[in-house]
Amino acid sequence: MTGLAARLGAVPVGERPDLVAAPVQAALRAWAHADCVTVAEIDPDAADTAEFCARYQVLPEESANCVVIAGRRGGATTFAACVVLATTRADVNGVVRRHLGVRKASFAPMAEAVERTGMEYGGITPIGLPGEWPILIDPAVLSRDVVIGSGLRRSKLVVPGELLTRLPNAVVLDGLGVPVAR
Repeated sequence: MTGLAARLGAVPVGERPDLVAAPVQAALRAWAHADCVTVAEIDPDAADTAEFCARYQVLPEESANCVVIAGRRGGATTFAACVVLATTRADVNGVVRRHLGVRKASFAPMAEAVERTGMEYGGITPIGLPGEWPILIDPAVLSRDVVIGSGLRRSKLVVPGELLTRLPNAVVLDGLGVPVAR
């Protein structure tokens, strides 16, 4: 178990399947790397990144956000997920829009993101997303273990960032994460 997982009191995800959403459970059962994933129970009121990092003493660069993007071209909508460190924001109108080949890209409305993923808002994770969605990953996520959502607000996963590239439809995109002005 890594230092980050130990600090959070995380356990192998197979020991606590109740702490992950149903689509995440299904994806983990089929994923060859599930034994490298740990889960930690948290206060659901502290699921949002800033509150989570402050309360659990996790550095923002140890936390990765997964946001759902809706790209539109003509009458068609394409969904994708972006995974970036909490110290950055996804370049939705530049890198993501160009990669998806759409005219307009924006964050998917909360209700639609929840409905399409089967996950709770504030807990959406790249593991267990609909199979046709591209998972766009900033290279900075790959160099360390990161905390990501579990599909539920009451827990977080800790995963070696590099393993996220082994998810279906994962694409590493240079320039995806843009530093947040502090």
